[in-house]
Amino acid sequence: MAEAPDPSFASDNVAGASPEILEALTEAARGADAPYGDDSVTARLGEVIREQFGSRAEVLPVFNGTGANVVALQAASPRWGAAICSASAHIHRDEGGAPEKVGGVKLLPRPAAHLGVEDVREELRTQGFVHAAQPTVVSLTQATEQGTVYPLDQVAAVADAAHAAGLTVHMDGARLANAAAALGVDLRTAVTDVGVDVLSLGATKNGAVGAEAVVVIDPDRVPGIDYVRKASMQLASKQQFLSAQLVRMFGTDLWHRHASHANRQARRLGEALDRCPGARLARDPEVNAVFVEVFDEVAAAVRTRYVCHTWEHSDEGHQVLRLMCSFETTDRQIDDLVALVRGVGATD
Repeated sequence: MAEAPDPSFASDNVAGASPEILEALTEAARGADAPYGDDSVTARLGEVIREQFGSRAEVLPVFNGTGANVVALQAASPRWGAAICSASAHIHRDEGGAPEKVGGVKLLPRPAAHLGVEDVREELRTQGFVHAAQPTVVSLTQATEQGTVYPLDQVAAVADAAHAAGLTVHMDGARLANAAAALGVDLRTAVTDVGVDVLSLGATKNGAVGAEAVVVIDPDRVPGIDYVRKASMQLASKQQFLSAQLVRMFGTDLWHRHASHANRQARRLGEALDRCPGARLARDPEVNAVFVEVFDEVAAAVRTRYVCHTWEHSDEGHQVLRLMCSFETTDRQIDDLVALVRGVGATD
């Protein structure tokens, strides 16, 4: 029976659970506690989130990133509202239409990978036009699906433009830890200080076990979000098990250590692949994603050993593979993949 391809570089959510997260879960399992977020662990999580994001910040643990985005966008939008986003954003391309089907929020995708002030202004042309869904939210993805990071001044400029028009600013931070580590800033600087109002805070891709959160920076902009979470089936009865993971992740430097490791390994992988015949970087890695342009022979060989995705094709028609590193990616794993690519490219 043929050996199944190795999924280690397919995504950062294929990685196992962090031992420190498992320890936190074990500690949370000792003894009874109140349900539905009235437990002592969730109370501690509230303190952690205020320490990280500011004194008004509130936190709502949820089960997954799609749930976090749907809850946040739905709470920030009236029934006639719409969310401006990038056409490549996860909420548009990879959530099965959940923001629109479940949340009832019309998406207004823009062609730019990084939304700018002009994207906001262009969509604001329909404000007051009764035949169009009304822009009420701007959603930014940090880091983006292309593995790039928004500069902080660009986030702040978009937020200023959105707020001036009465819009709420949402950030999809499934990989916020990787972005903040790449920028060399803390979480408050990356989110609160640049004008984000509500955040989908990712933890699963960084070593947690099915634990994400909605962090409300400005409670005035998302009234009733706790009711929205319940109605969206994202309120856990044994919430202490979600909260315990988030406390360990963001109440310590675990988020930064894990994200920094994944980012470093992506740079190491990218630099090594760029020196291989038959392969070249499509762009320099900014976080934990490597996009590498390869000859078809190389792509075929890689797929015999690894699960990987063709993200796009280059102008020359070559496949661009997306390879993801995680908090547990080892030097040996990188060396084995690079050796395979080098060997195939050298015989081409």
